[in-house]
Parts: sequence; structure tokens; C-alpha cells
Amino acid sequence: RLANAVTPLWRLPYQEQLQVKYKSQRKILQTLASRLEELGIDAQKPGGLCCPLQPVVPSPIINGYRNKSTFSVNRGPDGNPKTVGLYVGTGKARNIVCVKANHLENMPLKHKQVAQWYEEFICRSPLDSCILFHEGGHWRELVVRTTSRGHTMAIITFHPQELGQEALATQKALLREFFTYGPGAACALTSLYFQESTMTRCSHEQSPYQLLHGEPHIFEELLGLKFRISPDAFFQVNTAGAEVLYQAVGKLCQTAGDTVLLDICCGTGTIGLSLAHQVSKVIGVEVVEKAIEDAKWNAAFNGISNCEFHSGKAEAVLPQLLASWEDARPLVAVVNPSRAGLHYRVVQAIRNCRSIRRLLYISCKPEGEAMRNFLELCCPPDPRKKLTGEPFAPVLAIPFDLFPHTVHCELVLLFTR
Repeated sequence: RLANAVTPLWRLPYQEQLQVKYKSQRKILQTLASRLEELGIDAQKPGGLCCPLQPVVPSPIINGYRNKSTFSVNRGPDGNPKTVGLYVGTGKARNIVCVKANHLENMPLKHKQVAQWYEEFICRSPLDSCILFHEGGHWRELVVRTTSRGHTMAIITFHPQELGQEALATQKALLREFFTYGPGAACALTSLYFQESTMTRCSHEQSPYQLLHGEPHIFEELLGLKFRISPDAFFQVNTAGAEVLYQAVGKLCQTAGDTVLLDICCGTGTIGLSLAHQVSKVIGVEVVEKAIEDAKWNAAFNGISNCEFHSGKAEAVLPQLLASWEDARPLVAVVNPSRAGLHYRVVQAIRNCRSIRRLLYISCKPEGEAMRNFLELCCPPDPRKKLTGEPFAPVLAIPFDLFPHTVHCELVLLFTR
């Protein structure tokens, strides 16, 4: 049941998986074409699509490709309340159970090993797991990040409840001891982090990641560049697949030597830095402060001097940046937002900036909030909605399989005007 929930296509040969994904991407582009027609835009192309769709680009690695996994702590099928795994079931049906992920094909062995030792540690602990916040308990999520350079980062989330500083210090010392000199030393962690969190998710600013052992960062190589990764920085989950994706993005941008590349939701700067050699300047915007610190470090370490990175919400930074844009150089935008899509003010700023003639939208869930963004980018000008700029039109779609065995793709949609 877990394999079917997390990796629904795992039983299919890989070529068949790609065909399933191609069909789902076709449906998305047909939906977009229909929605554009409703807005009075003649968007129907052959096959009822809004633009040509290329075949799904396969992932270079099919099994164990994930460089980041998040494990929950909850009651297992055997009743063990300290099971470390992934959820099966729904809250509505009240049949949620936490199942070990040892058999999942998209997850590397190292992630499964760290999860196994974390479970061993919390089973030995007199403290309970935190299943429902109001019912007490402490041990919560585990995030494992790995790189092709052999680095492993583990981040443990802990609900402090009413524990004092001395009791917290004891737990941190026990964790450090277990993973450095105890049985957990088998994981050979590069970094061990601890975060006290009273919420489902906490940013570093809300509750700092505390380094218990090892190096503050892990490092990855991508397209010949070295990247530093912080605990909460975004990095594509499939490194080999990301290299293929970014090379294609570089070609689709059609940049000339004088082009300025605007990298919105830039994370640790991977896209902008990998394309910096083919443009005159890169401007990156990202909400996670630590990721921007990483991006600046990555630029300096790789000897790239034509990049500037801005920390803050894109809807706050971008309108200011583009409102006064008077640079005569061509401006190409690449956006790679989370599943929540782009804030309306970001779309407004892009639409109303005449210098942006070419836009690449990278989405892992194009049928979700991204669809709203596509319509906002392409709809006729509407002064009431402060969309005064000329509309964009979709001209090409290329899906990249960054998530083998799952139903998801990373869709790149090229818009021009």
C-alpha cells in the first residue's frame, strides 16, 4: 500500500511510465487550451493542445535517485508508536499508519539506513514520540539529505513541550553520542541538525537549526559547479535529472551575451549559476534567507562574478526591482516556484515589465496553482486587475521526469510575447 501510494507506477517498465506521464501532460495542456479559449484567446493547436508538447525527457537515474527524504514518526502497523516511516491511510477514515520505507524504489539505501537508526534511538529513549501536539511527546520528523559526493545530513525535529534547557541539552547530547560513537555512527553523518519546533513546519528564522555534529553544510556538484546546501535550502530532489533539466533551460532561454537572466525562486542559485557563463548578468530572488547565503557563497566559490541575489518574498522584491527597470539589455525570466505557484503580484510585475519577452515557467504541479498563473500571464490586459502589459502565449512544453515511479513530472513551459 505504501509503495502504491508514494510510487504508483513502480510496477510498470520505465518506458511505460514515460508514456503514462506524457498522456497526463497532454491533458494538462488541453485543459490550458480550453481555459484560454474561455478567455477569448485562440489557443487550440493540433490535438487540442495550447502549444506543441515534446516527449518526456527520461531521468538518467531511475532507482534511488532522491537526494532528500522526509520521514514521519507515528504508530506502525504492529502498534509501535515510535515507527519511523511514511504515512498510509487518511485522517478522514482514521486509518493512518506509519510504514517503514525500506522497499521504496525511489529512495537510496542511505536514507533508509538513517531512518532505521533514528527509530532505534527513539525506541531506546524514555521520551515519547509526538503524534498529536496537544497530547505531549517529543520525537518527530527526520529529514535526510545526501549528495553524490557521499555527504549525508540528518535533521531531527523535536517538540520541546515543557522541557527546560537542561533536559533539552541532555537529549541533544544523547543524540550526538548515538550518531557519532554509538550504533548510529554506521550512518557516517556529515552533519547532524536538531530543530525544536512547536509547529508542523518551522523556518530557520522561526526556530534555528542547531548543528549537533559535523559540518554546517553538505556539498553537491552539478554541471561542473560546486554547490553548498543548508538544512532548509531548496535543491532539486534528483540531481542527475536536474542537470538535464538545466541544460535544456539554458537552450530554451536563447540568451545572447548581453542578456540579463532573472531567476525567480532561485533556491541556492543552481539555475542562474549554471547559466551565468552565457549571459551578461543573473539576478536571483529567493524567500529562504539561508538559501541566498548559499547562493552567494556558491557564486564566489565558483568564481562567478556576474550574479546578484536578493533575499525576500518575490512579491515584495520583484515589483520594486522591475518597476524601475530601465536597462536596455534583453531580459529573460525563469520561474521555479513551489506547488503554491507565484503570488499574483509577481505575475503582475512580470506582465507589466515590457523588457521581459521570454519566460520559462518550471512547475512540478502544472495542473495546480500554476494553472492560475498560466491564465494570468496569457489573459487579455485588464486595468482593473492591474495587468496592463501585453499578454504572453505558450509556445512549447517539455516534461522532464525528475520523479521516476511517481505520476509527477517537472514541466517546462516556454512563454513569449
